[in-house]
Amino acid sequence: MLQAVNIRKSYHSLDVLKGIDLTIEKAEIVSIVGSSGAGKSTLLHILGTLDNPDSGEVLFDGESVSSLGRSALAKFRNQHIGFIFQFHNLLPEFTALENVCLPAFLAGRTEREVRVRARELLGMLNLEGRADHKPSEMSGGEQQRVSVARALINSPEIIFADEPSGNLDTKNAQELHQIFFLLRKELGQTFVIVTHNDQLAEMADRRIVMRDGHILEDGH
Repeated sequence: MLQAVNIRKSYHSLDVLKGIDLTIEKAEIVSIVGSSGAGKSTLLHILGTLDNPDSGEVLFDGESVSSLGRSALAKFRNQHIGFIFQFHNLLPEFTALENVCLPAFLAGRTEREVRVRARELLGMLNLEGRADHKPSEMSGGEQQRVSVARALINSPEIIFADEPSGNLDTKNAQELHQIFFLLRKELGQTFVIVTHNDQLAEMADRRIVMRDGHILEDGH
């Protein structure tokens, strides 16, 4: 489904990724771990097309996306990829429902269709009663579940998560982790997750360990 071929990335004189080869299969949950500076987030951003490699390429279903222009890449990202970040990145002036709907509106889908699907996703994540609440009126765990619903609204093939439970307490972190596996079971969702949470890393189908810009270990 997703393949990275000899990905290299440097910032000035610092080599961050030093020839990464990686394949992600459909409906896999893959964790990426390693110390700070190992290159985890850089790799995630390149796999998710938020950043470009200096060399190498990223392929989705055998098609290279590394050579796409900016507008084509933005369209591809909106249609095929979902993102979950540590600090939610919800827009404070909008309700939970409106935040979830935004990527679908950008994709040009009809308002009625989008709102129906957004409410379905909020219901799946036990947020029915929070649809009309703004982020400041929700707990951290609730905000993160809203961000999960937002990531799912366009039915992406793959979701990239960067420290998704890093800002949550133990209870909310565990609930979020269970949600990922529920979504894989019910929707066949694929996840690639950068995490420092050992529990989540061990729960994943595969645990990839990075060090100094290399994949040190890739185990099931």
